[in-house]
Amino acid sequence: MQLNSEPDLLFRVSQGDEAAFAQLFHTYQHRLGAFVMQLTGSRALAEEIVQEIFIRIWEKREKLSQVEHFHSYLYAVARNYSISFLKKLGRELAQKQAWEISVADTQDQEEDAVLKNYRRIIDQAISELPAQRQKVYLLSRDEGLRQAEIAERMAISLETVKKHMVLALRSIRSYAMAHPEINVLLLILSHPFRG
Repeated sequence: MQLNSEPDLLFRVSQGDEAAFAQLFHTYQHRLGAFVMQLTGSRALAEEIVQEIFIRIWEKREKLSQVEHFHSYLYAVARNYSISFLKKLGRELAQKQAWEISVADTQDQEEDAVLKNYRRIIDQAISELPAQRQKVYLLSRDEGLRQAEIAERMAISLETVKKHMVLALRSIRSYAMAHPEINVLLLILSHPFRG
């Protein structure tokens, strides 16, 4: 149903005429969308904002009969709502980023604490190894030497190095198991066995 004038259209919307409101929406939605898109730089945001604006117009439709220049009124509402929406979005993004940074910092601190505790327990376990076994283990872990290189450097047999490595790892695992606050799996995976 085509209506004769904008004042008539606005009056009918103010009286709750849904067909008149649909005509009003279809008359302005694309032009208003283009305007809002210039403000937001986003087609998706513009569509969302235009829908919100028309929902608000419908919710406050009784006031439409008092609006003399609907075009100006609509664009002022759109500009104000868009600015308000962008500010709110900016605050939400800032809060989200602050929360993510806070969570990351907390996780880093927790991981650092776990890692320090882990290292402390492993170092304690290593310090309790017999001297030669400790040296074999540290040459492998700290210097990255292979078992044959350790045997050559320490002037002992390869079999003796292998025996010391097996016993060192067994002792360290046992020590770690007595300290349930660290993850034993980390302990097992932390030292690749070099052949």
